[in-house]
Amino acid sequence: MTEPNAGGSDAAETIDGLSADALAERIAQFRDDFERTRAEVAKMMVGYDDQIEKVLIALVTGGNVLLEGVPGLGKTLLVHTLSDVLHLSFRRVQFTPDLMPADIIGTNVVDEDDAGTRTLHFQKGPLFTHLLLADEINRATPRTQSALLEAMEEHTVTVGGETHVLEEPFFVMATQNPVEQAGTYPLPAAQLDKFLFKLILGYPDGDELDEIIQRTTVEAPPVLEAVTQREKVLEMRELARRVPVASHVERYAALLVTATHPDSDHATEMGKRCIRLGASPRGVLALLAGARVRALLDGRCQVSTDDVRAMAVATLRHRITRSFEAESDDVGPDDIIHDLLDHVTPDAAEVFETQEGGRS
Repeated sequence: MTEPNAGGSDAAETIDGLSADALAERIAQFRDDFERTRAEVAKMMVGYDDQIEKVLIALVTGGNVLLEGVPGLGKTLLVHTLSDVLHLSFRRVQFTPDLMPADIIGTNVVDEDDAGTRTLHFQKGPLFTHLLLADEINRATPRTQSALLEAMEEHTVTVGGETHVLEEPFFVMATQNPVEQAGTYPLPAAQLDKFLFKLILGYPDGDELDEIIQRTTVEAPPVLEAVTQREKVLEMRELARRVPVASHVERYAALLVTATHPDSDHATEMGKRCIRLGASPRGVLALLAGARVRALLDGRCQVSTDDVRAMAVATLRHRITRSFEAESDDVGPDDIIHDLLDHVTPDAAEVFETQEGGRS
């Protein structure tokens, strides 16, 4: 439930350059495009409604997603369906220990014509796409991982001293298998931080399995409709970036991230005991980016603290490094974040503002 007057008196309920009527029309169009996309994806994907929504939010914000789940849950199908529905290009790369950076980025090759003249040109790799599925990213060596993550951060690649710009939108969904860890290269914290969300895919329940059987073995495959296109995605992204955030909502997002630091005055008892390393400032930006989209989906041009709280688990679970005590007691990142949300309430942001103001 959205808090009343969530934007506060210092949050404008419009965007510069847009009249109230024009803004209302833009928000309504944003919601319609988002919901139609979600409905089309749901034709192919059974269950995982929350994960599908978070993937679409990440795409709109310009972020990337780390998806964790055992094989066979439909991760490839999800990205492939998105590419069809959004009319975007799609490539899939299976990460293996022998995969080299050039295998995903591309390389300079020499061509020779009939006259014997040799020319050098860049042959693009699968990285040059709109939607990229990096399957089992932790099976590739750190050198290859870093090549992909650099492209995720900069949206450019450099080969032979020449910089190549990736066409927007550029969206990466990387997957990890949580079970088989032998021979893998876990992503370090600095690289995990580059993902907007980390989403967990669990097993479908009995009813969902029955629906999967019906859709794949009994009924004809659903026909997907391309409900939008590249330009529309970029328009949605621009609108989401312009949604204003009230100062008290910014303070609350900062408080949540500060509370993940075990040596902070705002850390909970569980946090002090179970967190070894907390979230970076990038976590605050990720919280607010997702919250902006959620506000638009609710028909608002102002972000509430409820929007921030709704993004907390997916945004922070991969930005928290657990202590040895937490690992030995089987306390997961989600347990820590839920405890944080229980204790760090929006009202606490006023105390946070007072303390920070006194220190400055």
